[in-house]
Amino acid sequence: MSSAPPRILCVGTHHKTGTVWMRRVWRLIGEALDIPFVPVHNPAKWDKIPATGRVIVVNWASAFAPDLFEQPDARFLHIIRDPRDVLLSGARYHENSPGRQERFLHGPRDDLGGKSYQQHLQALPTQEAKLDFEMQNMHLQVVKEMLAWPYGHARAMDLRYEDLIEDHDCALFIGVLRFFGFDQAEIEVARQIYYDNSLFGGLSPDGGTGRTATHVSSGKAEQWPAKLPRNTAERYLERHGDDLIALGYERDTSWLARLAPVEETASDDGDGLTAPQQSENVA
Repeated sequence: MSSAPPRILCVGTHHKTGTVWMRRVWRLIGEALDIPFVPVHNPAKWDKIPATGRVIVVNWASAFAPDLFEQPDARFLHIIRDPRDVLLSGARYHENSPGRQERFLHGPRDDLGGKSYQQHLQALPTQEAKLDFEMQNMHLQVVKEMLAWPYGHARAMDLRYEDLIEDHDCALFIGVLRFFGFDQAEIEVARQIYYDNSLFGGLSPDGGTGRTATHVSSGKAEQWPAKLPRNTAERYLERHGDDLIALGYERDTSWLARLAPVEETASDDGDGLTAPQQSENVA
């Protein structure tokens, strides 16, 4: 597979795996370094990518056009997160989000008796019922997206959200910038933007506004052992036990033994930022 200097810099996440965080960081990097920031969410719109010059191309379902993977000047950053934490983060966010950014949340649905996704979720009587509904709906789509990624691609870098939120010295992110072909002066600028917009750096826990404020909270990794109800975990093992192994988050199916009693603590959002308890985090 031939290679060329990186020009098309692709950033892919999944719902509740750091999307709001990465959107903010890469948009600011693009502004600082005069690199166009181009979201491409419709597979039919890949012609929006400029034919010359560097460009940051983002897709928040990591659904890049197949032809793009064949282009020698394309590089890909792909971020995943433990699906069990994605389930918890997603269910919380979908139940409480006041915003209208996620269209699927608020439109009436015939299959839900005219209720929206959020209204149906809010009306369910127990946490287990809410998590089960989420598991069979939006979460199933997210897991399928994560599994569909071409892992091991020569021009792709796969990272875990759990590692990025512990990247206090920015070493992982600097590795991404080098992989994307940034020179040393550009790396210094981009590294500072990343640090300033991360929970471990300059981002204030109560300083978010707009979309950031509705998505961010603790952002910590591996919340599921303390927060996933046992019955839900058992159903999750049945439905997605093999998927956890395929994604590298488990080696076998013995992880139920790590469950602890559920505690009522501050919520998480999955995006690497921070905000009110009813919010999520930076996913």
